[in-house]
Amino acid sequence: MSDPWPQGVARHVLARTDSTNAEALRLAPGLSGPAWVMTREQFAGRGRRGRDWVMPAGNFAGTLVTRPQGGPAGAAQLSFVAALALYDALGDACGPSARLAIKWPNDVLLNGGKVAGILLESAGQGGQVQAVAVGIGVNLAAAPEAGAVEPGAMQPVSVLAETGHAIDPEDFLDLLAPAFARWQAQLDSFGFAPIRNAWLARAAKLGEPIIARTGRSESRGVFEGIDDSGALLLRTPAGRQAIPAADVYFGG
Repeated sequence: MSDPWPQGVARHVLARTDSTNAEALRLAPGLSGPAWVMTREQFAGRGRRGRDWVMPAGNFAGTLVTRPQGGPAGAAQLSFVAALALYDALGDACGPSARLAIKWPNDVLLNGGKVAGILLESAGQGGQVQAVAVGIGVNLAAAPEAGAVEPGAMQPVSVLAETGHAIDPEDFLDLLAPAFARWQAQLDSFGFAPIRNAWLARAAKLGEPIIARTGRSESRGVFEGIDDSGALLLRTPAGRQAIPAADVYFGG
């Protein structure tokens, strides 16, 4: 039994759209408060670094659009809120036997494969963030073909194939939206510290070797956690590095 829909949060369910992030940011100027935008079919979904996000039928594509506290830094922290909310919602959807973990910076893993991703995009001017779109894609019914992901990336998995649980995207939104509201209330009331601690308790490969790639550079070391800004902390032979943005690969 999920918590009730969060008070003051609008809900828009579409049959088809290009991208829930794009639609959310189009709606943002006319909204009086936060809103979830979900679609049954998405034909131009986006992932990190301009990659395509493939959405087979029956999967979840949704975006929360909101006005964050704390400017750009506050907006970036919503990625960690989203990861924790996804972890909780997937736990409810998949049952207690599912092995869930969060992979820095913005993926959720199920039984060792990528089941969900997060993409934040913002709108504003003059250095001010007027709206942020927290886009979330979840492989509920089917995973993209293995060939659709780049070499070395986590292999995609689906909730249905891994657990046998079939869940409708709207039912998943009913799990996700209250979970997001709970974690965002923690952030708003107590700051990033409890979010950081909760995220680390669910982090994949903490204390283990990983590879962090940024553009053409690559760093190898032990994943020691995240700092107060959410940057990756990597212990390398040259000392500890704080890496604000990168793609992480396991097996380093």
